[in-house]
Amino acid sequence: MRASSLLALWLLPVPILAQLDPGVAVPPKARKEPVATTLHGDTRVDEYGWLRKKGTKEVNDYLNAENAYTKAVMKPTEALQKRLYDEIVGRIKETDLDVPVFDNGFYYYSRTVKGQSYPIYCRRKGAMTAKEQVLVDLNELGKGRKFIDLGTTAVSDDGNLLAYTIDTTGFREYQLYIKDLRTGRLLPDRVGKVSQVEWAADNKTLWYVTEDDAKRWNKVWRYRVGSRAKGTPVYEEKDRLYWFYIGRSRDKQYLFLTSSSAETSEVRTIPCASPAASPRLVVKRRDKHEYSVDHREGLFYIRTNDKGRNFRLVVAPASDPSERNWKQVIAHRDDQMLAGVDLFKRYMVVSERRGGFPVLLVTDLTTFSTKKIATPEKVYSIDLGANPSYDPKSVRYAYTSYQTPNSVYDYDPATGSSKLLKRQPVLGGFRPEDYVSELRYAVASDGTKVPISLVRHRNTRLSPTTPLLLTGYGAYGAPSFPYFSTSRLSLLNRGVVYATAHVRGGGEMGTRWHDDGKMMKKMNTFTDFIACADALVGEGATSRERLAIEGGSAGGLLIGAVLNLRPDLCGAAIAQVPFVDLLNTMLDDSLPLTTGEWLEWGNPNKPAEYATMRRYCPYTNVGAHEYPNLLIDTSLNDSQVMYFEPAKWTARLRDRKRGDRVLLLRTNMDAGHGGASGRYDAIKETAFDYAFLLTLWGITK
Repeated sequence: MRASSLLALWLLPVPILAQLDPGVAVPPKARKEPVATTLHGDTRVDEYGWLRKKGTKEVNDYLNAENAYTKAVMKPTEALQKRLYDEIVGRIKETDLDVPVFDNGFYYYSRTVKGQSYPIYCRRKGAMTAKEQVLVDLNELGKGRKFIDLGTTAVSDDGNLLAYTIDTTGFREYQLYIKDLRTGRLLPDRVGKVSQVEWAADNKTLWYVTEDDAKRWNKVWRYRVGSRAKGTPVYEEKDRLYWFYIGRSRDKQYLFLTSSSAETSEVRTIPCASPAASPRLVVKRRDKHEYSVDHREGLFYIRTNDKGRNFRLVVAPASDPSERNWKQVIAHRDDQMLAGVDLFKRYMVVSERRGGFPVLLVTDLTTFSTKKIATPEKVYSIDLGANPSYDPKSVRYAYTSYQTPNSVYDYDPATGSSKLLKRQPVLGGFRPEDYVSELRYAVASDGTKVPISLVRHRNTRLSPTTPLLLTGYGAYGAPSFPYFSTSRLSLLNRGVVYATAHVRGGGEMGTRWHDDGKMMKKMNTFTDFIACADALVGEGATSRERLAIEGGSAGGLLIGAVLNLRPDLCGAAIAQVPFVDLLNTMLDDSLPLTTGEWLEWGNPNKPAEYATMRRYCPYTNVGAHEYPNLLIDTSLNDSQVMYFEPAKWTARLRDRKRGDRVLLLRTNMDAGHGGASGRYDAIKETAFDYAFLLTLWGITK
């Protein structure tokens, strides 16, 4: 549908509650069971802690009642939901094939089939004209299940064995399977709670990482395939602030074992040709020293923040990588971040972040000449793609923007030219030139310039009557780079402007951008977002009632904190799997993720950190405000943000809020943190959220 044909509809000043009537049904009212907690002289009362009792009849009844209420309120939008769903599916090439990746004699790829919810993972030997071999078909494995997810995969060097992990609940509890690719049969070997796997060079030994009861990846094991005995422990990370990771160098020479907290890391190595060897320490951990290691031609390349927060690159002999042998390759720079280094036999690809956007630099390690991979747009995202081969002729990368569908290129380091291999097909008459993106800035209260990226249809003009959806995240140093979305076109084509506030706490502007939005400086994340919203309204790009805000997980915390600080900020909000019960969660170290998160949000057992968290905790600070229309999405089996956080938040909001604006909680009873696992069900969830916003904006066609 062309946006211009809807111009008259979405420019009209429509009341925000034009179509959604919260009075069509009686909203659930959760019972109160007040429990007082006093810490550091401060007493908090939690009336809804009983909602943590997962699986009990009372909890299930409450969640089902909220779902029934949400369905009743949203019933008038069902035709719009169906229209949106059909639109989004209609833009997808449902039967499609990914760009094959060549590795060790095989072309590996995944493909989708119309009507099937999950990808099929395959390979062909030597050429794409060879017979297809199916490695994992999630459609077959998912038959009779409401959820299935493929975690990690690894093929042995000889190409004969496939190790892969499967989760069937959404709780991210993966079981390891090993498949003999010569016969197609599963071996009897089974291991539970596995997060990562890597093969040794002997094609018989497998390293895998398991998690503890709090879902912290903490122990690596060595396992000989076919033994059917429990693996041999190799290393256990006992400090609860640290998680454990393994990874194999691209040249297949070393296994790297990394213990990492939010601020400190420590790496050990094992030669892949000697799987029984004990791990060898590279550099002993010291507070706030982060480093990572890779290998090439007898040298360890070490990315380290020892000289500055934005990292530098050094090399050292693999035989003795101690700091006395470090030689600098790339110096630390205050204005750009060394985000990553990928090593090949003849080339090195450096990922940087400059001015809020990623940059890829390719260095010829023979001539030491460096070339930047060109990016045709000002608002974009670029990243290294799948490159398993150690000595390739070209380097694969991925490029996307608000206007450009996901695109896969091969870059020739010798000529500096890029060859487009595939651009995501978008059906239904899509034209990139019909959309316009731009970069704006808001000024935070402390004078910091905060970027805002926007995209709109070229026929959409910015005005106080323009509906605008502002999203944000701002945590863990994770960047929110622009990306293409086929689903988002359904908003843009109806005259909605989509924007992202690149607030502090994220990593777009380097490590210091993260530092200035975490721990004792976390309030900057929320005031940055408010400044972005105020700037857009102040510049006449939208108005308060035509502004909606959205965030998920830690971005859901952002939404919750912002709504308490400024309930007048917008007309509508969506919080997806929102991390809103901050204090109670961070005080319960039996919950998944809690202890490691102390270095991101703070440890509430410490008075000063408690006081900071107390100021913005969304659940704690719910007040008697007239909140905007609010849709809260969660999943029963979420292992990252437990379902009871948004459930408790909803119950407290419903009890305390003033006014008659709509408040909805929707719980997927069969999924985890990412929502529905099947692509068609995921589209239905997106259509539901879009219908909520569009109806409130009075856009019902």
